[in-house]
Amino acid sequence: MAQSSLSATVILPTLNRKDLLRTAIASCFAQTVPMEVIVLDDGSTDGTDEMVRREFPRAQYHRFEDPKGPCWLRNRGAKLSRGEFLFSLDDDAAFVSRRTVEQTIAEFSTPRIGAVGIPFINKRISPDVRQRAPDDNEIYLTAAFVGVANAVRKTAFMAVNGYHEELFYKGEDNDLCLRLLACGYVTRLGMADPVEHYETSDPDSKWGDLYARRNDLLTAWETYPFSKLPGRLVSATTGGLTQGWKTGKAMRTARGLLWGYGAIITHLLSRHAVPPGTYDLFVRLSKHPTPLRAVDMLLPPLMSSRKRKGSKVG
Repeated sequence: MAQSSLSATVILPTLNRKDLLRTAIASCFAQTVPMEVIVLDDGSTDGTDEMVRREFPRAQYHRFEDPKGPCWLRNRGAKLSRGEFLFSLDDDAAFVSRRTVEQTIAEFSTPRIGAVGIPFINKRISPDVRQRAPDDNEIYLTAAFVGVANAVRKTAFMAVNGYHEELFYKGEDNDLCLRLLACGYVTRLGMADPVEHYETSDPDSKWGDLYARRNDLLTAWETYPFSKLPGRLVSATTGGLTQGWKTGKAMRTARGLLWGYGAIITHLLSRHAVPPGTYDLFVRLSKHPTPLRAVDMLLPPLMSSRKRKGSKVG
């Protein structure tokens, strides 16, 4: 699809959340900036297709009969998009303010900023605003955004080949932001009006637990420098087993870890590790919000003109 001057695209993967999706799409079209909305349906059976086509003819709707997973869907949405900035919104979340997208675009204030974590509230859990910068006196960085609501510079997203589709879901945001950092792009904490998240995920989700443990190991193998790899594999294994024991999910956790080590064996030649300095900076940023000026000299040159090895977009 030919590029235009369109500034923003919202990518909305969905599966069987028709009523919540309706609210999400309506909130996108209510924003103050021109934007396109791309809905990627992972095989819904609740009438999502009829609802979107009937109520939101302006939205691009793409349905896939075989489950593809969030990583594949977001990469597909990026390939279809025309916007300079790619906004990712969960289908159980919504923009409450009409200005959130406009405010977030303004936060891409330097070419270094590859992604922005948009503030959000888990309405069914707590009134606390998560993923918000401490103040607006600095550009505050974090290691990675939370997938509920975020925006990514499209050129940066394409430079790192988008999401790692093998992960399917769980941990893909950390993986993406680590690879962005290796290419010189930072993740900023936003100050925009917060998104509301009506969390519907089952905390006892079998597949969520399995993928989380598997992806902890696979991501470490594929992206962590060799000097950090043994310690990370040990901590992911022992930490996962401990958490599984405490939550009564010991067998499920063990299965996920075994799946992860099996995945490592099948991906022995697919390592695209980041430099040790990038890893150390990523760990530093994960501990607390850090001003850009404090780490600017530690960042590698921007790598927007050529892609790193990894999964292909689309």
